Amino acid sequence: MTEQKTPAKIGLWTTTALVVGNMVGSGVFLLPATLAAYGGISLLGWIGSSVGAIFLALLFSKLSKIVPNAIGGPYAFTRVGLGDFAAYLVAWGYWFSIWCTNAAIAVTFTSYLTVFFPILAVNKFLAVGTGISVVWLLTWVNVQGVKEAGKVQLITTILKLTPLLLISFVGLFYIDLANFTPFNVSSDSDFGAVAATATLTLFAYLGLESATIPSGDIVNPEKTIGRATMIGTILTIAVYILATIAVMGMIPSVDLQKSNAPFSDAAAIIWGDSARYWVAIGAIISTFGALNGWILLQGQIPFAAAKDKMFPEIFGRENNRKSPVMGLVISSILITGLMLMNLSKGLTETFTFLILLTTIMVLVPYLFSAASYGVILLQNRFWKKDSISNMIIAAMAFVYSVWAVVGSGQEIVYWGFVALLCGIPFYVWMRRARS
Repeated sequence: MTEQKTPAKIGLWTTTALVVGNMVGSGVFLLPATLAAYGGISLLGWIGSSVGAIFLALLFSKLSKIVPNAIGGPYAFTRVGLGDFAAYLVAWGYWFSIWCTNAAIAVTFTSYLTVFFPILAVNKFLAVGTGISVVWLLTWVNVQGVKEAGKVQLITTILKLTPLLLISFVGLFYIDLANFTPFNVSSDSDFGAVAATATLTLFAYLGLESATIPSGDIVNPEKTIGRATMIGTILTIAVYILATIAVMGMIPSVDLQKSNAPFSDAAAIIWGDSARYWVAIGAIISTFGALNGWILLQGQIPFAAAKDKMFPEIFGRENNRKSPVMGLVISSILITGLMLMNLSKGLTETFTFLILLTTIMVLVPYLFSAASYGVILLQNRFWKKDSISNMIIAAMAFVYSVWAVVGSGQEIVYWGFVALLCGIPFYVWMRRARS
C-alpha cells in the first residue's frame, strides 16, 4: 500500500511574503504621481491610512489566535461571530473581487512587458494571450500545492522589494527639500487634502489579511499568522512611506504629476536613463508576484465555503497535494473570460468598472470581520483578559473599515451593494439543496 505524503506547510517568512506580495502590487509604482497633486501633505495621508492598516492587522492577528484553523480568513471569522448568511456574503464578495482583480493584474503585467516587447502595445490578441498565459502558468504552480506557490511568492517578494528599497534609501541623498514646499499644493484645505490622500492610499493596504486565508496550510497558525500579518504590514508601511518621501523629494511636484513612471524617473536621476529598464523589470516582477499570491487565495475562499456547504461541492475538491484544484481552475476560467471581454472595445468600459467594483467587495470583509470580533469578545468575555484594549482594536478597525467603504465613492458603494444582493438567490438555492 502506497503511503500518501503529508503536504508541506509554509512557515513565517513565506507567509509574510504572501502578505507583503499581495499588498505591494503595481499601484505603488504610480501612486507618488497621484499624490503629487497634493504635495508633501500627502505624507500625513499615508500616516493616517497606515494607522488604520495597523488596527486591521491587529484585528486579524487577534482573530487568528481565537480561531487558529479558520480556513478562509475573513469568511471563517465572520461565520464564527455573525453566522452563516453574513459569512456567505463575505465569501461571495471576496471571491468575486479576487478573480476580477486577478484579471486586472494580468492586464497590468502585460502592459509593463510592452517596455521590452512593444508589439504587445499594438497587437491586442497577443497582449491578451500573454496575460491569459501567465494566469494559467501561475494556476498550474498553485495546483502543485501551497508550498510550491509559497516559494514563488517568497522569491518574487524579495525581487520586487529590491528596486523599491534601493530607490527609497539611495534617493534620500538626492532629496531637495524645496520640492516639499508649499506643503499643500492643492486647492483643498489642509484637512481636506489629508482626508483625500488617506482615501487614495488606503487601497494600497488591501491584502493585509492574506495570511489568514490559507491557515490550514500554515505551520503553527495561531502564532505564525499573527506575526506574519504584523511584520508584513509594518514592512509594507515602511516601504510605502520611504519610497514616497524619496520620489517626491527628488522630482518637483509639477513634473511628478505628469509622470507616467515616477520610480523610473527617480532611478534615471540616480543611475542614468538605462535604470528605467531595471525599474520596469521590478514592476513586472511585482505584478507577477501579486498575481501569484492572489491566485493562491482564489481557490481557498470557495474551498472553505464549499466545506461548509455554502458553495457547490465541486469547489471543495482537492488533489493529492491538498490543493483546491477545482476552485483554482474555475476561477481562472472566469479570469480568462474577463480578459477576453477586453478584446472588444464596447466591453472595455464594463471591464474597467468591474475592477473598480472589486475594491468595495474586498473592504466589506474587513467590516464584517471587525464586527464579528466585537461579537466574539462580548459573547466569550475575551475582552476581560486584556482589559479594554481588545474592544478598542475592534472599534477602531470597524470605524476605519466604514470610512474606507465611504471613501470608495457613492456609485461604487451602490453597485457593490447590488453585487452582494445578486449573490442572495445563490445562497437560497444552496440552503434548499442542503435541506
